[in-house]
Amino acid sequence: MELQNSLNRLQRMIKESAPLAVAYSGGVDSTFLLKVAHDVLKDQVTAFTAQSSIHPEREFREAIEFVRSAGIRHIIIQSRELESKAFTDNPPDRCYLCKHALFSRIKKEAKKHHIKTIAEGSNIDDLGDYRPGMRAIHELGIISPLQDAGFHKEDIRKLSKKMGLPTWDKPAFACLASRFPYGIKITIERLAMVEKAEQYLLDLGFKNLRVRYHGDTARIEVAEAERRKFFNVKLMNGVNAALREIGFTYVALDLRGYRTGSLNEVLPMK
Repeated sequence: MELQNSLNRLQRMIKESAPLAVAYSGGVDSTFLLKVAHDVLKDQVTAFTAQSSIHPEREFREAIEFVRSAGIRHIIIQSRELESKAFTDNPPDRCYLCKHALFSRIKKEAKKHHIKTIAEGSNIDDLGDYRPGMRAIHELGIISPLQDAGFHKEDIRKLSKKMGLPTWDKPAFACLASRFPYGIKITIERLAMVEKAEQYLLDLGFKNLRVRYHGDTARIEVAEAERRKFFNVKLMNGVNAALREIGFTYVALDLRGYRTGSLNEVLPMK
């Protein structure tokens, strides 16, 4: 009943926000938000997706396919993060700089289509980590209806499964820039290395993973339940050879496994 109440609140918020633009990445949260918004608003909702080198091509293709199959109007924004030295220098507030630039671009494009309200898919669980991008979202007046309606990630997955959404069990994903420790410069070549390395591991069947870039070293994080796969010497040799071919000199497995925001562990506690 509580979950249904949250869904009812979300539907009311969306109805009051028409016409609406939804920042759509193809992930669990934004897919659920876009689906509910389309069910409520029909042709009064538009999906906005950023095409960028900091997002894997597979994520972009999946986003396009979902919107196409659902018959939702879709506008693609060319995101140009790597043109900003402030971003590529990779400071601790990198996410703020990125989100501010991206949502400013979406607002400008949405205005051309007479859309005043823009929604993004953060949920309540996103409030628990260091996320400077949320500051940009608040500054620009972007709404976060999943948070406001009281949705946790698990709630979204449950309803997504019930609604038949293909993303209901999709692993959490963050942009490729989050693989770089603060202060290490972000380049298109380095982003490509990380994307290729992660795609290789995904093709092997790993689901929850990150490949963190530490100069000549790739630090692999996989989910706790998947770490035991590396007890296989043949697999270790194959991963090492593949990532060395991609451009890394050393390949290491993080013994703690995958966890969100692991690169924030070096930041001073406030």
